[in-house]
Amino acid sequence: MSDLNANFEAAVKNSTSISERPDNATLLKIYALYKQATEGDNETKKPSFTDMVARAKWDAWDKLNGTSPDEAKQQYIDLIESLR
Repeated sequence: MSDLNANFEAAVKNSTSISERPDNATLLKIYALYKQATEGDNETKKPSFTDMVARAKWDAWDKLNGTSPDEAKQQYIDLIESLR
């Protein structure tokens, strides 16, 4: 396993022990980077505008289309580290 993958897995574990709960925009970024890192580009159906949480998550992930999984992993690691 590469260092990047090991560091990503460690960051995922560390994300549950952030001392203060991040704001919603940061939480969406964490979610989107995780999805991009683990699943790649968002190819799921856009949720209805009536489901605002699902729509916000979908939009955040969709903005990362074209970002490589490795790049998303590094951004995720950097973001989690900045919050600790």
